[in-house]
Amino acid sequence: MAQILKRFLPRALFGRALLIIVTPVVALQLVATFVFYERHWDTVTRRLSLGLAGDTALIIEMMRDADAARDFTSIFGSAERYMSLRLMYLPNEILPNQPPEISVTNRIVDRMLNKAFEAHLYRPFRIDTTSYGEDIEIRVQLPDGVLRVLTTRKRVTSSTTYIFIMWMVGTSLVLLAVAILFLRNQIRPIRRLAEAADEFGKGRNAGYFHPSGATEVRQAAAAFISMRDRIQRQIAQRTEMLAGVSHDLRTPLTRMKLQLAMLNDSDDIQHLKADVSEMERMVEGYLAFMRGQDSEAVVDTDIGALISGVVFDAGRKGAKVRLAPAETDSIPESADNANGNVIPLRPNAIRRCLTNLVDNAARHGEHVEISVSWQPDQIEIAVDDDGPGIPEDRRDEVFRPFHRLEEFRNPETGGMGLGLAIARDVAHNHGGDIELSSSPLGGLRAAVRLPV
Repeated sequence: MAQILKRFLPRALFGRALLIIVTPVVALQLVATFVFYERHWDTVTRRLSLGLAGDTALIIEMMRDADAARDFTSIFGSAERYMSLRLMYLPNEILPNQPPEISVTNRIVDRMLNKAFEAHLYRPFRIDTTSYGEDIEIRVQLPDGVLRVLTTRKRVTSSTTYIFIMWMVGTSLVLLAVAILFLRNQIRPIRRLAEAADEFGKGRNAGYFHPSGATEVRQAAAAFISMRDRIQRQIAQRTEMLAGVSHDLRTPLTRMKLQLAMLNDSDDIQHLKADVSEMERMVEGYLAFMRGQDSEAVVDTDIGALISGVVFDAGRKGAKVRLAPAETDSIPESADNANGNVIPLRPNAIRRCLTNLVDNAARHGEHVEISVSWQPDQIEIAVDDDGPGIPEDRRDEVFRPFHRLEEFRNPETGGMGLGLAIARDVAHNHGGDIELSSSPLGGLRAAVRLPV
């Protein structure tokens, strides 16, 4: 039952807050309508019906006491002037066997009239509340004919009930409109806070964000701004520290390379040169992993041109990389083709991410294919290879920094174990992720998903 209710309940805060306000008001209106107003309507209608039945009974008594000539003109005239009753005597007629039809809206009036006439008249009668529009017809069986009584509906109904309901519904609509306006003003700061947090989570600059709204919303916004400032300060401090480390480590390595270059060639010297080159490459790998894309700004980038550049650079290195055409139904409506769509991102960081994936695939497979698919809220860039792949239970391990699975990959390839770690770090800083799965080519598929 709870799951069914959750399916139909609104998900947005505005809808839920509005439901909290509207539900008690509607419940109160229903209770007032079916308890107070219905009872009030029943009471008023019953008393008016008793009055009409009493007037009709009085007229029948006056007709019985009239002269033998059966001249009821004066009685009928007085009834029309003082009682708003139009009377007609139909001699030698009888009531129809079938009672008239009753509409849904006339059930209460018809029920009250029948009870009232049964209480005052001990004669057969028929009441028609439907056939004459705003009039009500009552036929009473007399010994030698039928008395036809025609009166207006106002004699047995009260308009105060409708006025009360109209005022109640009208004021409820006005209060609902005021509540919607106030709720929109209260929800707007929460939406701005959510948008700013989402933009910051995607690595984009959300600009100046001013706390507004209720006290709790302002507290949440101030906490978000403080958190964002702390994170940006930590990023800046890390960048400055890495710049110092880069300078301090490269200087002694450069001196060592110069000193080795001045020595005579020998096997030991060649080994030392190889060790220095390896150390330099390791330092560059460490710095590349730690640097990420912190110093790069987010700009509108042609993702298709960027991917084409990655494919071209991989081809220059001798890799066999193919760019698969984008599917027609996956291309956004705002672009004529996948190569023409522009999204905000850090281009150099995304290029580094894709280059690492393509180089990794090219090292372990002979053929590499890149495919692009668009979804309403994200773009997926898949890099497939025909290499040996990675067992499913070991795929999470390759994202650990400096971790290698050479027993499952080509043992002749070298690496620091940082390529996939750097690629995932870039994807995370854009609010996306990288997922590894089996490739249609038989090897490994690395799918980069980025929000758009």
